[in-house]
Amino acid sequence: MLTGKTVLITGGSRGIGRAASLSLAASGCNVAINYFQSEREAASIVREIESAGCRAHAVRADISVPDEVEDMVAQVQQNLGPIDILVNNAGINPSRPFLELDLNDWRRTIDTNLTSAFLASQAVLPSMRQRKWGRLIFLSSVAAQTGGVIGPHYAASKAGMLGLMHSYANLLAKEGITSNAIAPALIETEMIRDNPAIKPDLLPVGRFGHVDEVADIITLLAANGYITGQTINANGGWYMS
Repeated sequence: MLTGKTVLITGGSRGIGRAASLSLAASGCNVAINYFQSEREAASIVREIESAGCRAHAVRADISVPDEVEDMVAQVQQNLGPIDILVNNAGINPSRPFLELDLNDWRRTIDTNLTSAFLASQAVLPSMRQRKWGRLIFLSSVAAQTGGVIGPHYAASKAGMLGLMHSYANLLAKEGITSNAIAPALIETEMIRDNPAIKPDLLPVGRFGHVDEVADIITLLAANGYITGQTINANGGWYMS
């Protein structure tokens, strides 16, 4: 089903993005790994994917900047072909007491987490629509549903991703393009390790999630053409829908 498909994963060099890159490559995809600072990590994943027999390409871009997103997509298309699957994974979670948040914190979080997903989706959709096949996958968060533990800037950015996902799902349902989100909670990555408010006992299952558990869902959504407009909750029972 996925053999030969080209996937672009924003923020693909570490954490969930890295696990998704390897999972999709194991399913036969050619993988483009977007990174901003983690060049060494991205290059390592490229080597690992290529050694397993798939094609891979690392591309640096600040995905909150329109021109850089356009250049990134063009570079991926030149090296790996038209993009079939977009995983909007890049994100930040600047943490500070919520009354100390300022407009710069707000704008940086919204631009990196939400605006980037809009820019990347808009850039890949013309080719997907032409070929009548595509997958948009958005990495949201339980914070979109509960407020979370990081702050209003982060929760708003992740809630906005759900609205974006729903709109694309509605607009593209008849064109062979699905649009879905995943709302993880407390996945064991660098993003949660330095926040003392984040503890495994917040979760009914009593442990942090693993990146592979989210990557499995990403691969499922990439392969499935009937699921669209949905938010898959991978949160250890924190939020039950």
